[in-house]
Amino acid sequence: MPRKRDDVASWMAHIENLATGIGPRGSTTDAEREASYYCQTVFADLGFKPAVEHFRSARSIYQPHLLTASIMLLSFALYPLAGAASALVAAALAWAALISDLLELSFRENPLRWILAKGDSQNVVAVSPAGDTARQDLVVIGHVDSHHTPIIFSSERWVAAYKLFTTVAFVTFALQAVLYSLGALTRWSWIWPVSLVSVVAAVLLILMCVQADSTPFSAGANDNATGAGLVLALAERLRRQPLRFTRVWLACTGCEEVQHYGAIDFFRRHRQELQAPKAIAFEMLGCAGPSWLTKEGIVVPFHADRTMVRWAEELAAAHPEWGAHPTAITGGNTEMADALRVGIPAITLTGMTPSGDAPYWHQVEDTADKMNPAILARAFPFVWAYLELLDRQSPAEPRAKRS
Repeated sequence: MPRKRDDVASWMAHIENLATGIGPRGSTTDAEREASYYCQTVFADLGFKPAVEHFRSARSIYQPHLLTASIMLLSFALYPLAGAASALVAAALAWAALISDLLELSFRENPLRWILAKGDSQNVVAVSPAGDTARQDLVVIGHVDSHHTPIIFSSERWVAAYKLFTTVAFVTFALQAVLYSLGALTRWSWIWPVSLVSVVAAVLLILMCVQADSTPFSAGANDNATGAGLVLALAERLRRQPLRFTRVWLACTGCEEVQHYGAIDFFRRHRQELQAPKAIAFEMLGCAGPSWLTKEGIVVPFHADRTMVRWAEELAAAHPEWGAHPTAITGGNTEMADALRVGIPAITLTGMTPSGDAPYWHQVEDTADKMNPAILARAFPFVWAYLELLDRQSPAEPRAKRS
């Protein structure tokens, strides 16, 4: 039996080891691999038998959108060259880029991914058995990688401008596809000049993507050493005090910051062996909150499971001293979305303000010294109480495994 250690002290130690000891952990980099090895070592030292699951991932979240914008510029250049024929080709290119980008925002396979730069990454997974008969599975997820530090995340005003611009750019690209389809049939002369607004959006998007990918990686203390560190701290608690009816899958994932390749790989591998599953993603828990997400998304929305939201509401009402509250993300996603897409009820427990502000989100200043011990001391009991409530709500009988 592992020696008992204060939960919050354990959690903070993991945050410091990841964010300071290892430092910036870009997706598919050596530092990300080192962080995964650290998680593997912690699990093994606790007596678990961790599995390291390798996968291939994109290296950049910005490259697909840069490609989309470039194709839109090519579509614009081709449109007037050869009458209806070039207009038809331009319309086809615009639709292909638009649909591919929409699929990318939905975390789905698309042609843009065929030509992206790829690298190797890994998840580290351990399983905590139920103390009694397992009636359900719970997946808890925290990613180890950290993001670039682009100007669009440098302040709340820049973040607001980024959210507005991405929506406007998507609308103008959709307008270009519609207009060029109409132009292939009508040859109306005003269509090509009007589509200049899409050109402006495409150029700005390309500049945004190039600038973002040229910046250094964040140390990623709040986003998301707090999430991966919480998975490790929960592993220590579960080793001493397993949930009675719930088998817990502890997943420290890679490549969340480049469109969730790690979580997608986890659910692809394990979906069929999960019984009556639920999932909880942990994100940015060190500077605000605790809170839970009701909704997230970039263009494509994802909503947390209503029952799991209700449980969070019940705990917040019963324990006002924790200051837990609901919130939502616009212009971003968590690994909650990956569970929801495969039919698993899910929620994200996070540390955001009620208005949706995320402290130090993708910023150089996201370092371990910014973590607030008082917030961690409220967040951990909220999370643990949530797990215990979920365990008490387990099905009356274990569900048969899928064939």
